Amino acid sequence: MVVAGASSSSSSSILGIASGFFSRALHSSKTSSGPPTAVHGIHVFHCPDVVGIVAKLSECIALRGGNIHSVDVFVPENKQVFYSRCEFVFHPARWPRDEINNDFMKLSKLFNAERSVVRVPYLDPKYKIAVLASKQDHCLFDLLHRWQEGRLPVDISCVISNHVRSPNTHVIRFLERHGIPYHHLPTTPRNKREDEILELVADTDFLVLARYMQVERVSHRDTLQSFVQKSENLEKQCLAQALKSYCELQVLHCDTNKTVVF
Repeated sequence: MVVAGASSSSSSSILGIASGFFSRALHSSKTSSGPPTAVHGIHVFHCPDVVGIVAKLSECIALRGGNIHSVDVFVPENKQVFYSRCEFVFHPARWPRDEINNDFMKLSKLFNAERSVVRVPYLDPKYKIAVLASKQDHCLFDLLHRWQEGRLPVDISCVISNHVRSPNTHVIRFLERHGIPYHHLPTTPRNKREDEILELVADTDFLVLARYMQVERVSHRDTLQSFVQKSENLEKQCLAQALKSYCELQVLHCDTNKTVVF
């Protein structure tokens, strides 16, 4: 899976990486003395549209003593397809993590769901990501600092770039301090080094592109310097928001090559 921004104008040349997080163990890696009294959970559902889906989803959570905080539902016009994203809180002692999976799996079978994903950030392992970086540092450095501050629920396995960075740069020093490998893979139009990239990211959940362009409002008063500043700020915001949205299951990829954003 590639995360580069929540936009329909994303480049068709983006390298697709198969998502592997569904097969990862869903057990706590926390070392704290015990869970909080209430834990936050997220559930995403995709199935044929029939009467009673929302009622059953609500009942599933309520019967376990959980409480729904928000629900987003989308049914495309003239299509019998149902999408939902639900945020809820629950008590782990009353609703153990394994039983959450079992309960939602029963709903999946009941409604012949194509996708049912449950995420409990406090209990589940963090997503393991690799970062593919460009020559410019602003997006990569912003991403690394957000990760250092605990604002992104991910573990960074490595950074890959087709540009060399000298050992005394801020990025390299940061990566060395945190034990994150940096792989320099020079590319040419005939050799994109895709096999080597795939080997390096084989054990990750998804690949992040650390630079992404969007269109922003500009005017005749803008200068070259203001254009650069606007683009860098927008790229950082877009990347951070895209990564956060994906980790919070706000982006659902469909078999029809479409994406639903909650």
